[in-house]
Order: sequence, then structure tokens, then C-alpha cells
Amino acid sequence: MGKTYERIDGRLRTFIEAQPLFFTATAPLSEDGTVNLSPKGLTGSFAVIDELTVAYLDFAGSNAETIAHLRENGRITLMWCAFQGPPNIVRVHGRGEPVFRDDPRFKELLTHFPGIDPTPHGLRAIIVVTAELVRDTCGYAVPFMSYDEDRDLHRQRFAREDDASLDAYFAKKEHIATSLDGLPGLPLPLPPAAV
Repeated sequence: MGKTYERIDGRLRTFIEAQPLFFTATAPLSEDGTVNLSPKGLTGSFAVIDELTVAYLDFAGSNAETIAHLRENGRITLMWCAFQGPPNIVRVHGRGEPVFRDDPRFKELLTHFPGIDPTPHGLRAIIVVTAELVRDTCGYAVPFMSYDEDRDLHRQRFAREDDASLDAYFAKKEHIATSLDGLPGLPLPLPPAAV
């Protein structure tokens, strides 16, 4: 029914890279803290870096719970479901880190996403995840659903922003600089991109 994998390669990697949608789950250490679960999409915004490392682009949005939780404790789970083809669910449990735009690693990490122009999406960080446990399960109860195309709304909304206007946008949002539970979130003002 379920299998544990030592690395992300072969059919497992092919499956993960083919999915148009995945989910991230994080939580603070506090027992009464807010668990966060987020859908992630946009073709080209996810990459397998090596057999135990994956990454995705973190774009502008209304909060920064994942970043806050990762800054506090690093725990994260990513999940992909097969909505087409044979049933399957894959989870990568691991340690994550937000790599911000002023980090010297940022520019090299960005080369792993050649299929997407991050500029019109208000890129704030790259989330890098080191796998500690990789498992799949049957997915028998996951429904068939068709993927038509990515929505263009995110690009349309944030393409008109520059760093200064993004800073103003983030400053107006209640849960960007701090999480729902008061943890440090996205560093503001938005750091400039490393050169």
C-alpha cells in the first residue's frame, strides 16, 4: 500500500514533476499555534534540485505563514496527488528554509526554474526543502480532476508592482511581517536581489 523511498529519482521524480499542483504544510512549535496548509501551482515554479532536495518559488501573497514557521523550526511536508492517471499520493517530509533575495545562494537557485519568469509574480523567496522521509500511499479516494491551464490572475495582479510598491503592499497586510501567531515572517522592506 505505501512505500518509503531513499531518494527522489526515477518514476517518483517524474510523477512529482508532472503534477500541476502540490500542497505545503507547516506549523509553529506552540501547541496552540495555527497549522498552515497551502496549495502551490504555476507551471515551472517547482524544481527537484537533487535526490534529496526540492525547491519552489515563493511569490507575493496575503500572508507568510510558511516562511514564519520555517524560520522558527524548519518543519515542512509537501504533498502531491494524482488527479489523473493511476492513483498515487507522495509526501516529502523534511526541513525547509526560505532563501531570501539578498542571500548569495538565491541567484544560483533561481537557475533551477528556467520555465518561469518570476518577475511578474512578486518573487519574495525560494523555499528549499531537504527530504528526511519520502513516502507514497495509494490515493484510491482522490478524485479524477482535469487540469486545463494555470490561472493568469497572479501574474496580472503583481506584474504592475516593483520592489517599492510590493513593500507598500506587504506593509498593509496584517500577516506578512508576522504570522497569525506573531512569529517573524517575511523580512521587510523586501531585500534587494543578490547580484
